[in-house]
Formats: sequence, C-alpha cells, structure tokens
Amino acid sequence: MTTENISTPKQAFVGLQMLFVAFGALVLVPLITGLDPNTALLTAGVGTLLFQLCTKGQVPIFLASSFAFIAPIQYGVQQWGISVTMGGLIFTGLIYFALSALVKLKGVAILDRIFPPVVVGPVIIIIGLGLAPVAVDMALGKTSNVPYEQAIIVSMVTLITTLIVAVFAKGLMKLVPIMFAIAVGYILSIFMGLVNFQPVLDAAWFSLPNLTTPEFKLEAILYLLPIALAPAVEHVGGIMAISSVTGKNFLHKPGLHRTLLGDGVATSAAAVLGGPPNTTYAEVTGAVMLTKNFNPRVMTWAACWAIGISFCGKVGAFLQTIPGVVMGGIMMLVFGSIAAVGMSTLIRAKVDMGEPRNLCIVSVVMTFGIGGMLVNVGEFSLKGISLCAIVAILLNLVLPKAPEPKDD
Repeated sequence: MTTENISTPKQAFVGLQMLFVAFGALVLVPLITGLDPNTALLTAGVGTLLFQLCTKGQVPIFLASSFAFIAPIQYGVQQWGISVTMGGLIFTGLIYFALSALVKLKGVAILDRIFPPVVVGPVIIIIGLGLAPVAVDMALGKTSNVPYEQAIIVSMVTLITTLIVAVFAKGLMKLVPIMFAIAVGYILSIFMGLVNFQPVLDAAWFSLPNLTTPEFKLEAILYLLPIALAPAVEHVGGIMAISSVTGKNFLHKPGLHRTLLGDGVATSAAAVLGGPPNTTYAEVTGAVMLTKNFNPRVMTWAACWAIGISFCGKVGAFLQTIPGVVMGGIMMLVFGSIAAVGMSTLIRAKVDMGEPRNLCIVSVVMTFGIGGMLVNVGEFSLKGISLCAIVAILLNLVLPKAPEPKDD
C-alpha cells in the first residue's frame, strides 16, 4: 500500500524520519571539511525546497551535502580560505545548468554520449580513493592529537559497527549505519575521556548558522568547476533510481532537464550561504522504497525540519564535539564505497578493458588521480578530480572507438 495521501501530521513525522536517515551523511561532510554543520542543515533544507520549486514538487528526493566535494573543499580552504572556496562552488551550479540545457535541446541520450561509463566510472573511483589518506589520518588520530592506542580502538570499533549495521541490520535500521556508528564511537570516546562537553554547555539554544560571504577568484572557480561533472552524472542515476522505486518516469515528467536545474540551483544556493554543495541522497531513496512514502510533500517536511534544527546552536556544538577518530572509522567504509560505486559503473556497463581505447582512458585517469598529477599554466593550476574529469572527457572524445564487429 502506497501512502500518497497521508495526513499532514503523518507527513511531518515521516519527513523527520527521512531527515534522520540522511542526517549522518549530511553532517559528516561539514565535520570533515571544517564547515558549520548547522549551515549544512540549513542549506540541505533550502536546497531541497529549491529543487522542489524547479521540479514543480513532483519528485520525492532529498538533497544534502555531497561527498564528491570533500577533498576539493579541503584543498580550497587551505589554498584560498572559505570565502573564496564558496565563491568557486557557486559556479559549480553552472555545470548542472549547462547539462540541463543540453538535455532540453538534445534529449537524455546526449549525456550517455558525452559521459559514458568509461568516463564516469574511473572519475568516481578517484573521488573515493583520493580521500583514503584523509580517512586513515583521521582514524589514526593524526588530525586530532589523540594517542594512537586510543585512536585505533575508537576508529576500529566505529568501523566494525558500521559494517555490522550495513550488512546485518533489517528495515530502516539498515539505512542508518553512519548514525549507529557515530553513537557507538561517541559513547566509547566519552568513556575514554576524548569528549569535551563545555562547548555544548556554552552554546545558545537559538543561534543563527554561520553564513559566509563568498569571494571570487578565477583560479578557484576553474579548479572547482569540473568537479561537479561526477555528481551531475550521478544525479541521472539517482533520478532513475527514484523513478524505479515509485513507478513513475521522472526523466520524462517533470523531465531530467528540470531535475538537473533543481540540483544546480540547490548547489549554488548552498555555496552562497556557506554550506557544502548538495546532491541527491541514495539512502533517502532507499527509505522511500522501504516505507512506500512516495508523496513529495514528505521531503518538504524533511527540508523544513532541517532548516528548523539548523537554528539550534546546541545541536551544532554537540556535533562538533564528535572526535575526529570516530569520523575516521566511518570514512574508511564511506570513501571506499564511493570507489566501489565507480567500479560497479564499469562492471554494469560491461566496459571491455581488453579494448585499448577503454584501457587508455581508465589507466590515465587512475594514474593522474592517485599519483596527484598537476598541470600548471601560469597562475592557473589543475589537479585532482577536476583534472581527471577533464582528461577522461577529452580522451573519450578524441580516441576513436573500435569498429563494430560485422555479422557474416
């Protein structure tokens, strides 16, 4: 039985449940990158509402912090500061706008021609593997001055909890392994004396999230712009997944061009306010499938809950007391699973690695990404995911495809 027409109080309760499913991953990104988790809650809520506006409230999807931007945000903040990084992230929405216009003019099939699995797969793998050193450093306590003995115990217990919940849990519990892992790791950290509650006691119940005034620098914009390609292409998979779950073809109505536009507007709006870029959340789609709550109004309520909670100063202060070693344990699985998504993209599409063209594209992208290849042109430098995305697209366009075998 689907629940399209449930009462408003029930919609509000189910909306809170959907936010609970997204919460762990949503706050993980700002906690890793040093952004304000309350701001991430605010921008997730605002972004989801803007997405609904662009899609005429037809798609039951929740948008929140994108993992693809973790390493680029960290690099950007170190290189130029938060304001300039946010200025660059505002422009990443242009990728979505361009793809939206392209789909509107040429149809959905054009994306598969420009971004086939052989391009998207290795780029997603690099997003995951590029973050592996970050996860290991945090798990070993290198980023939080926690002694190795304590750090390894907390991070490994957290990781094992994530694995157990992800594999053995049933129903809705299976969708929130990050939440359970944070809870177990946090409690263990309290017993080990790694948690300082003073910031929570000092924080006000009501306070405004930390908003950032963006500044613009061409080098930052050009560095961050191509990174949106991977989550933008993943967006297509997300819309196909929710279409399959609900039995409605959202690629046709309201149309992929509208959903891409909504994601782009949400991403740019998040950066304007100082939050991480948004993306569609697969775990929330899983919760929609599990609960059969297909009414998009549920996501409106989830967004309203996120905005409401973002103004509670004690929530943000509490989240920032979570030790980095707990996050490190969770990230071991999370970042590895991003790489696994890239591998499954290649496997599902049956990309023939025996074909020299495919081998060349994947090999070059992987080597550039893992090796930290850097291209310097005067003041401008290109590296990491952005370089990998551009190289993959160019190689796919330039290298000739193998001729189709002729039937005798």
